[in-house]
Amino acid sequence: MDQTLKEFDKIIMGIDPGTNVMGYGVLGVKGKTPELIVMGIIKLSKFENHYLRLARIYERVGGLVEQYLPDELAIEAPFFGKNVQSMLKLGRAQGVAMAAALARDIPIFEYAPRSIKQSVTGQGAASKEQVANMLKHILKIAPEKMPDVLDATDALAAALTHFYEQSKPAIAKGPTSWKDFLAKNPERLAPRRK
Repeated sequence: MDQTLKEFDKIIMGIDPGTNVMGYGVLGVKGKTPELIVMGIIKLSKFENHYLRLARIYERVGGLVEQYLPDELAIEAPFFGKNVQSMLKLGRAQGVAMAAALARDIPIFEYAPRSIKQSVTGQGAASKEQVANMLKHILKIAPEKMPDVLDATDALAAALTHFYEQSKPAIAKGPTSWKDFLAKNPERLAPRRK
């Protein structure tokens, strides 16, 4: 294990699935503070065959998992578009990336694109550029470390969204019925009169 990875309490990997370009981002968490470990892209356009692209996704995501040892994987859920063939290919790419993580026992969490944008920028309809700029600000990323391709920042945004979701305080689940309430609070039951 890389010595610098040991300093983190948790490592979260984000994936922005794609069949031409797949983005990835890895966050390290120290206490309550996330910080960038790495972000980048996997170029797939050089493979003409869709199945070779899927094999490359599996291989590279598996390699990233072995290199950065994430505790959890956050992945952008496919959005519903009009082109069924594109959606099918995107869904396959997402599934293969998930399979690579699952093969290494990494729990997976899916987030809708709109939820990711909302979480990072405060606007569900934010542009990719707005997401990238907000990540740069939040994670204090130097301008020279910002990638040209926004698939990497989209993946990092998925990881940051997961960090935010996991940081929310747990809400205690209340009773689902009066019977449930009384079963959980027998002292609240009035004594029976004789």
